[in-house]
Amino acid sequence: MSTVCEPVYPRRTSWLALRYALRELRGGLRGFYVFIACLALGVMAIAGVGSVAASLSGGLEREGRTLLGGDVAFSLIQREAKPEEIAFLRARGQVSVAATLRGMARSHDGKLALVELKAVDGNYPMLGDVTLAPKLPMADVLAERDGAFGAAADSMLLTRLDLKLGDRITIGNATLQIRSVVDAEPDKLAGSVGLGPRVLVSDASLRATGLLQPGSLVRWIYRLKLPDNASDERAATQLIESARSALPEAGWEIRSRSNASPQLERTINRFTQFLTLVGLAALLVGGVGVANAVKSHIDRRHDVIASFKALGATGRDVFQIYLMQVIVLAGVGSVIGLAGGAALPFVIVGVFGKLLLLPVIPALHPDELALSFIYGLLTALVFGLWPLGRVHDVPVAALFREVVAREWHRPRWSYLALMAAVTVLLVTVAIGLAYDKRIAAVFVVSSVAVFGLLRGVAAGLMALARRLPRSDITMLRLAIANIHRPGALTPSVVLSLGLGLAVLVTITQIDGNLRRQFLASLPERAPAFYFLDIPSSEADRFGAFLKQIMPASSFEDVPMLRGRIVAARGIKAEELKASQDAEWVLQSDRGLTYTSEIPKGSKIVEGEWWGPDYQGPPLVSMEKRIADGLKLKIGDDIVVNVLGRDIPARIANLRTLDWQGLGVNFVLVFSPNAFKGAPHTHVTTLTEAHPDPTNDAKVIKQVADAFPMVTSVRMREALETIGTVVVNLALAIRGASAVTLISAILVLGGALAAGHHQRVYDAVILKTLGATRARLLGAYALEYLMIGFATAVFGVIAGTIAAWLIVTRLMTLSFAWQAGSAVGVVAVALIVTVGLGLAGTLLALNQKPAGVLRNL
Repeated sequence: MSTVCEPVYPRRTSWLALRYALRELRGGLRGFYVFIACLALGVMAIAGVGSVAASLSGGLEREGRTLLGGDVAFSLIQREAKPEEIAFLRARGQVSVAATLRGMARSHDGKLALVELKAVDGNYPMLGDVTLAPKLPMADVLAERDGAFGAAADSMLLTRLDLKLGDRITIGNATLQIRSVVDAEPDKLAGSVGLGPRVLVSDASLRATGLLQPGSLVRWIYRLKLPDNASDERAATQLIESARSALPEAGWEIRSRSNASPQLERTINRFTQFLTLVGLAALLVGGVGVANAVKSHIDRRHDVIASFKALGATGRDVFQIYLMQVIVLAGVGSVIGLAGGAALPFVIVGVFGKLLLLPVIPALHPDELALSFIYGLLTALVFGLWPLGRVHDVPVAALFREVVAREWHRPRWSYLALMAAVTVLLVTVAIGLAYDKRIAAVFVVSSVAVFGLLRGVAAGLMALARRLPRSDITMLRLAIANIHRPGALTPSVVLSLGLGLAVLVTITQIDGNLRRQFLASLPERAPAFYFLDIPSSEADRFGAFLKQIMPASSFEDVPMLRGRIVAARGIKAEELKASQDAEWVLQSDRGLTYTSEIPKGSKIVEGEWWGPDYQGPPLVSMEKRIADGLKLKIGDDIVVNVLGRDIPARIANLRTLDWQGLGVNFVLVFSPNAFKGAPHTHVTTLTEAHPDPTNDAKVIKQVADAFPMVTSVRMREALETIGTVVVNLALAIRGASAVTLISAILVLGGALAAGHHQRVYDAVILKTLGATRARLLGAYALEYLMIGFATAVFGVIAGTIAAWLIVTRLMTLSFAWQAGSAVGVVAVALIVTVGLGLAGTLLALNQKPAGVLRNL
């Protein structure tokens, strides 16, 4: 009799593997709940962040016209548009003019407050609506009546100056009556963060204030609304090109509705990337849970695997069966995460809709969801392929004998190659789709390094426990033996908890340093005040006045202009390929100054400073990091547009700056002859010898009485305003990082659950040999305490190093170790490790010895 072997085709083999995989899963998902939960959490974090960001970007794009206030906006600093420039704009559509600047508002009882003044014409707003309370026509609110101009103010100003509707304030030489409260402005997001409450006034009242002096820091914005039959993006682009060619030296910053707020879009992109990386960190932590779950499942199915092989299945067939199971379960976990992430924009709008300042338009974003699903699937494969690859070599003999301690062996090279290919694909996706590829690459390298170090910590801890002298204390001897014995939980616990703790320490250290930087006391010898818009003709008299009222304080006075870099090395600014940390210099106008001496807080690192009597062609000194980011060197030429004139200058030297001192710092410092005859103002800082916050109000009042045109900025208030924004961002980051910690706790619980069978075996044998319940609990508590403490120490060290690099290198801020948060993380690690460990141990100790011994 002959036997004919039917050929098995790859497609049929895959189908059979899927059928067997699904058939095995009918028995339930025991051991895979942590697997599914970890993937669901990580995918939900990534999908949620991506969906919210896409909904926000969609809102910005759809509402771009309203946010901008027109189809195209032309802005100038320190000067109004010339008649021919205005004529050019009016010939192409409806134009609305607005001007913004800072000023000091004074109430009838002498109280003072810094305000953000915004003067508008009769066409404002051309798009959208200003929300006023009470709701009144804009013309009535701003009209001049009964000897006072009308104004609408932010409610914060009314609170600060103890005002009510109908009260009058003074700004410069103008008297204003508060007739309404500004609740919302359609174009507010297109501007920058204000240091004071908004005051909305008319163009006529602004001119009556007397604040429009030559060189004053006023931004003039000319918004143009195209005719309805030609208001698409193509028409806006043609208008911009026409404006640049017809008026090449206008020096205005031009925005279209597609980039109504470039700074906001960049911030959203960076914030989205950071939160996505936090989600990836949660996925990576969950990957450890995937590996633990797959390994535990394979260990439980040894007899089934051996049966498959006894019936003729090859090692590759068995691998395919369990690979299909992992893929199916990864799909289930990822779909659950996708559902939560996709719902997040709708939940945010539904719960916080009226409080949101940003135009979030909830929608389903298939591209973001697909990317999140790919992340989940690839993560499951990267961490699951190692234990899966080992099923190939499970012997048929495993069906006939129980192995207490299984021999370790690595998977075959073919499976390692597949694992490497999937890992490369995951890294490529993470870096290739990142907004800042450098940060993403650092994250990937750091993650690999942390995993390697965690393996080293686990191996080192086991080696140390193995070499410790034998203790006379039974509980301690048992605890140490449990750390290094075959099949010990040490590697699983360290890997499960270590990365989550490192991320948590990183976030808490960054958060603590940001709070310290912006909300704590000012740096030593930092200025207490900035005084802006000092007319150049009054600079000497103002300096003498400050010395008279504050004789023990020090002052720094510098001239200031505003200008935009329009070209460098003969290349237009918009065509320069700047690095991520230098591109901000090209985005808008920058503060400029000139001096014959090296500025305070600067250090020349390349080139030489010009002499005090230099009269040659204009020279410029540039901050070195910015110059490197723009690929500029000594001898290169740059062109800066100031007050509508293009001024070329050659780079003479490069400087480093002390940004931490909060003094007057400029990226660009010119030789004195560069701006000869140009109207400008001065900026003065006041640094108190003995800072006294209670004296600040008196200083502000004295300056306002003597120089009503000068704007006083109190550094403490400015830092508090900025700090509020930063702390809110840090709060969001902290909330996102909680996902990583939750994932770490789930993985730890899964690792302990996977070792439950071994714990039951140990407990029964030891109880049979006379060990008491209390002694066993003490031994296990000591074991978990030592492992948890070692992991926490690593997490604190790794997280502190990561936070130090981020704060000092990326944020360019000073770093101080936050001991309190570090101690808190150690405490959390010990509580979680010991708590979860003892919870599982109690279940093991409750097992009756007889039932377990009968099945050994």
